[in-house]
Amino acid sequence: MKTVPNGLVKGRVLARKQWTEKLFSLEINAPVEKYLPGQFTKLGLTNEQGEWVRRAYSMVNHPGHAYGHDHLEFLIIADDNGQLSPKLHKLNEGDEVYVGQKPSGFMTLDEIPDYAKDLWLLSTGTAIGPFISMLADPSLKWRFTNITLVHAVRTSDELVYQDAINSLSRNLGDRFQYVTVVSRETHATSLQGRIPLLLASGAIQGKVGRTFIPSESFLYICGNPSMVKDTSQTLTDLGLVKHLRRKPGNFASENYW
Repeated sequence: MKTVPNGLVKGRVLARKQWTEKLFSLEINAPVEKYLPGQFTKLGLTNEQGEWVRRAYSMVNHPGHAYGHDHLEFLIIADDNGQLSPKLHKLNEGDEVYVGQKPSGFMTLDEIPDYAKDLWLLSTGTAIGPFISMLADPSLKWRFTNITLVHAVRTSDELVYQDAINSLSRNLGDRFQYVTVVSRETHATSLQGRIPLLLASGAIQGKVGRTFIPSESFLYICGNPSMVKDTSQTLTDLGLVKHLRRKPGNFASENYW
């Protein structure tokens, strides 16, 4: 094996869960620095030519969970054309995998303006991962009056982490609402379509019985670049303002691709 790139440390798979044929989670132990809920790091392996392949993945678990911050969980979809995800898909308990020691990312609770009392977390596919981590933070109980998690998937079997979401719902009580969107099939309790169109029509807002208030609402958007771009435009059309560190606004995003 070639020399391990700077910044990667050796980890080991502790457990795996197969959600669908392509969708799976890995639990990995690795000596990483403590991260903030919502942040990501890199996973890395070598390919057939001995070259290192690295990709960014967000941690699903809160850093303060019972097993400690060096016990990491990642939600991954195996892309047949990908260089890394098919290799990660083949990993089993006890296998080695390399992990970025230093976490990255600004999609964290600390970045949300103090005035925000109405939090919306909009995700597609595996991008729900960082939001699961955020929602487990104790500060949510006193910081936000309303919290809405939106998860859009192609088919209902991709609505993962239901046990975790039910636990979060019990913990957060009436302030928490969970909206599911399924695009390729009819699902009894889900909306159907794409997030930006459902926001433009008011369907998502109607589902939770609440609309956006620029002086109170803040939205994080996390998903594929097309969804992020279209949703950002929709929110702008609805009168919300993109959040910048130098100029607080109503929404910020992270591409998850």
